[in-house]
Amino acid sequence: MTDDKRNVGSPDRDRINLGEDYEVQYWSKELRITPEKLRSVVEAVGPSVKAVREHLGA
Repeated sequence: MTDDKRNVGSPDRDRINLGEDYEVQYWSKELRITPEKLRSVVEAVGPSVKAVREHLGA
C-alpha cells in the first residue's frame, strides 16, 4: 500500500516504512548507511527510528 499524497497530515517520523522508496532514500541518507544496511537493521530491531538509531549507535 502506498502513501496517499493528498493526505497532508503531520508526517510520522517515528517509524521507517521500507515499502516506500523515498523513505528508504531519506533514512539511508539521514543515518549515513546504505539502503541494504537500513533494511537489515529494520529487520533486526523493527521500524522504530529510535531503535534503529540505538542499534547503530547514532
